[in-house]
Amino acid sequence: MTLRARKTQEVTTYQPQYGAARIFFLLTVIVLICVLCFIHIVEFQKKENLTIIPPRVVPKKHHDVCTVQPLSPKEDLEEKLLLESIAWPETPPLPTPLSMNETSYPAKSTFTILPQTGGGQWHVGDKLKVLIKMCDFQGHSKKSGGDVLFARLHNPTLGAGVAGKVEDHLNGSYSAVFSLLWEGSAWVEVTLVHPSEAVTVLRRLNSEQPDRVIFQSLFYSGSISETTICNVFLRSTEQPLCNYTDLHTGEPWFCFKPKNLNCDTRINHSKREVKQNLKANEEKLFQLGVNMKVSIPASGPASVTVLPRPKGQAVVNSSNMESGLSGYYYKDEWQTLSGTKVQQLNTPSAITQCLKGKVVHLYGDSTIRQWFEYFNGALPDLKEFDLHSHKQNGLFMAMDIPNNILMTFRCHGPPFRCHPVPISELRYIANELDNVIGGTNTVVIFGIWAHFGSYPMEVYIRRLQSIRRAVIRLLNRSPGTVVIIRTANPKALPSRVSLVNSDWYSLQNDKVLRAIFKGLNVHLVDAWEMVLAHHLPHNLHPQPPIIKNMINVLLSYICPIKSG
Repeated sequence: MTLRARKTQEVTTYQPQYGAARIFFLLTVIVLICVLCFIHIVEFQKKENLTIIPPRVVPKKHHDVCTVQPLSPKEDLEEKLLLESIAWPETPPLPTPLSMNETSYPAKSTFTILPQTGGGQWHVGDKLKVLIKMCDFQGHSKKSGGDVLFARLHNPTLGAGVAGKVEDHLNGSYSAVFSLLWEGSAWVEVTLVHPSEAVTVLRRLNSEQPDRVIFQSLFYSGSISETTICNVFLRSTEQPLCNYTDLHTGEPWFCFKPKNLNCDTRINHSKREVKQNLKANEEKLFQLGVNMKVSIPASGPASVTVLPRPKGQAVVNSSNMESGLSGYYYKDEWQTLSGTKVQQLNTPSAITQCLKGKVVHLYGDSTIRQWFEYFNGALPDLKEFDLHSHKQNGLFMAMDIPNNILMTFRCHGPPFRCHPVPISELRYIANELDNVIGGTNTVVIFGIWAHFGSYPMEVYIRRLQSIRRAVIRLLNRSPGTVVIIRTANPKALPSRVSLVNSDWYSLQNDKVLRAIFKGLNVHLVDAWEMVLAHHLPHNLHPQPPIIKNMINVLLSYICPIKSG
């Protein structure tokens, strides 16, 4: 399934004129009523493109109702290259009926620390390599790749941790490579996030069931109210549709038209339910503590002792490290390996001094809202305005008048899984960025990833391309604007989450986000590494110690240490 505009069915939008032109339009509609026996009713709003699609024959495709603006040749090529860059190894089809016997089983898999080259000792600056061998429930070695594995090196006593880079050898074995960055013990931890067989299911779900997270909108006029289902994709029925595709960004969104109300009576948006449409026994591939988010045991020692760096050896940094790491933890503080040095702003007065005179706009999902909540709780002089918004949705606004600080948060546009939010408050990040004046005292922060896991990757790519165009426009007109992007992060995976917001989906999204904004004058807060390298359990909303480190990275971008 693809979102290429040329492969989707075009939804025609009629633009009404006035005077003689409008009369001609109405006459045309009457003729169509007589000839085709159905009505084309067109409703419009100033900022939305509202099209009612008449009943029609159900097409062969399950989800054919999705129109998108065509990509430019450059962006079309970029999409193809991005999809190729994140291509996952092919996983074998699942047998019917499904048996767990030949699926990946972490308890019978192992990892082995490979000896240092030449049999020598380990020093700071060296690379540590680990060989991982996957086995099935019967203890037989796997012969194919595609498992989702995370790896980290850590020392709880030192509060140290760093993420490892995993390589799939496509034959049931994997390598994990770590950079040795501190003296003392370094313990290896390898986690099976998903067996390859689960990836087969996750891949199929996004292809065949991109509408499994169901949204709804309330339509209201006078004493009449109706609620209908909405989504990026809607399966064909005999019911007409309202098309709310954004005129500026081209982002598609559809709702089934209410029976007794017009499209322009839509007043809110919310998540309705999630459908877990699995085949027989497939739920067994997503068992916490059995084959999902489970540590793999070591076949020998699980740690090494790291000695000081040999005299004369260059200090390691990300530019000469194959792993391309952004940083690591030491004494529970995040240390960057290149670029902006992280400052430890541990008092409200230090944070306030950094933000003094700044306008800070935050956009995105709840992982960005978490940062707004942090500032609102940490700074006693930052006072939140009661805008009577839902505590999970926003809009939120806070001000520190003596220090001239303004901070806002707004959620991103659909698909946004939330409690009912007024349509007027549901806006696309790209449109919001186009309304930002910008300048050296303006900070724009956004993060958008967690609500796109149930869709084909093309949906996410197009959203990021739209935001990137707006970022470029903002930086062109106001080059001094500080733009900061939060990446995705690993999370806990209860069964209800794993099928729509899996770490496998997030891993793909994270790679795409980094690639799309690479080369722009923007800063990344590497939430992926900061969560993966930390000793605390993974969580969609990372725990306070991790958030504090993220805020320090964020503030270090806003107020970098001046050289000299």
